[in-house]
Amino acid sequence: MKTIAIGATGTIGSAVVRQLEVRGHEVVRAARRGPVRVDLEDTASVEALFASVRDVDAVICCAASGRLTPLDSPSDDDFTAGLQGKLLGQVHLVRRALPRLRDRSVIVLTSGVFEKPTPGGPFGALVNAGLDAFARAAAVDMPRGLRLAVVSPGWVAETLSAKGMDPSEGTPAAEVARQYVAHLDARTPGGPQR
Repeated sequence: MKTIAIGATGTIGSAVVRQLEVRGHEVVRAARRGPVRVDLEDTASVEALFASVRDVDAVICCAASGRLTPLDSPSDDDFTAGLQGKLLGQVHLVRRALPRLRDRSVIVLTSGVFEKPTPGGPFGALVNAGLDAFARAAAVDMPRGLRLAVVSPGWVAETLSAKGMDPSEGTPAAEVARQYVAHLDARTPGGPQR
């Protein structure tokens, strides 16, 4: 399969790319920096990506990130960033991918989940819930047997470690990556898959 991995240089994206390549996939590594550039906040860059990469069987988006932002943060921009990049960026990605993917292809997006309420997490929860709702509703509109799936990782062990936190509270990136790759093997069209 020819797969575009967006966010290919990140913690989860790198793990996804490794697993795809081991399985023999042709992987197009896309990120904000590197030879194939894309930024979910810039719809022109998403258009350019699909104009330059043809005959695609799958798109996996691991680039969507959001930061913890206190509810009483004085900056509206902190909240808008999550809406533009993680939520609307992935929505625009799906819309621009539809006419350019081969029949029966799959798009896998990134949502997220916290096992328990997390300080600074309310707006992230809103964005993730919006993305999950979008995927459920959009799945019935997917043409030509295309599929839409969402992976909702919690904390990733390597991210926690990098933040000086206990990595045992998270899931290893390789394990999270398997969730993304599993959607490429699923052959049931329609309906969002989790």
